[in-house]
Amino acid sequence: MNPAVLADHARRIEEDLRGNILPFWIKRVVNPADGGFHGSLTNGLTVDPSAERGVILTSRILWAYSAAYSRYRDPAHLAMADRAYGDLQARFRDPEHGGYRWSVAADGTVARAHKQMLGEAFAIYALAEYHAATGRREPLEEAIATHRLVEAHASAPHGGYFDAAGPAWEPVSGFRLGGDALNAPKSQDTHLHILEAYTRLLAVWPEPALHAALLRLAGVMIERIVDPRTGHLGQFFDLDWTPRSDLVAYGHDIEASWLLASAAERLRDPGLAERMRAAAVRLAETTLAEGADGDGGLYYHGAPGGPTDTNKEWWPQAEAVVGFLNAYQLSREERFLAAALHTWDFIEKRIIDREHGEWFRTVSREGRVLDDGLKVDFWKCPYHNVRMGLEATRRLREISGAGGQASVP
Repeated sequence: MNPAVLADHARRIEEDLRGNILPFWIKRVVNPADGGFHGSLTNGLTVDPSAERGVILTSRILWAYSAAYSRYRDPAHLAMADRAYGDLQARFRDPEHGGYRWSVAADGTVARAHKQMLGEAFAIYALAEYHAATGRREPLEEAIATHRLVEAHASAPHGGYFDAAGPAWEPVSGFRLGGDALNAPKSQDTHLHILEAYTRLLAVWPEPALHAALLRLAGVMIERIVDPRTGHLGQFFDLDWTPRSDLVAYGHDIEASWLLASAAERLRDPGLAERMRAAAVRLAETTLAEGADGDGGLYYHGAPGGPTDTNKEWWPQAEAVVGFLNAYQLSREERFLAAALHTWDFIEKRIIDREHGEWFRTVSREGRVLDDGLKVDFWKCPYHNVRMGLEATRRLREISGAGGQASVP
């Protein structure tokens, strides 16, 4: 592909990242009254002062601005990361039992004190990134301590991890995250994001025990969660890995494709790396064949027969850009590179909010913005699109100027 086309896409993606997404959260989401962040914001920028806030939102803000500071060294990004770190430690960290509580009420008091492993994973991920950006030791120590708690209390029979534990890390019977999640003890979402967190932590803390944990988890992903028959991820499982659902989540499929490849690079195990790269390309192939619409947008959910929810949420679009770029770098197949650029073109046309800033949460298949989708909420955050901006610009420049080989951050 013409290097000028790749350079132009990299420029446009970076302009959105630096001129739209990163300034938006600083300007619109900081809550000056309490040192934290607003938990809910409509497309029209109306704040809901009663909104519950989760560890997911604060952790993802911390990750996003730490990673942005590492790239651009902008003091405003560091200030935002410092704020998020303070919020995470003051409101979510459990000083008695360790780890991080799931949510707080609008006034900062504890709302849900249990430990959801997805939340622990994002805390580890963000703390490791903050340490990498600043060199500060305390965040790394917190990340290590949380990793050890997950290993001690959430390791499950037959491999992998329980989705949840109680406030004191005791066993529980309720695992459900919410939304369309099932009350199953194991889920791909939790395992994928522990994989992501451990991959980043290993980069800044090359501890043999962590390497071994990540190696085991990579095996679980390949052997239990990636379905070689369908080219999709399983979603929910019993303790013995019996599948509980045939739901297809196209965004998670394509996100997993590049996170598996990144974990393989970090682990440096040649045999496993080859299997993980093959799985990454297969996931990308299936996503492109079954989940991508003709306009470049990615559908939300499907089933074995095809798409069942043709709406297009913001985060699968971001993951598709990175996942298809990664698939191109692994396979050298031009269709993946074209798909990545096509998805970015769709984001520019349909997902970016040109009036109020940031990205819309959801549009219909026809491109109509769904007004009930909030600009900021418990889950809507700057993690997916900031990461896409950082990853895609790096990868596009590598592809056009350095032979297309991805590098581990």
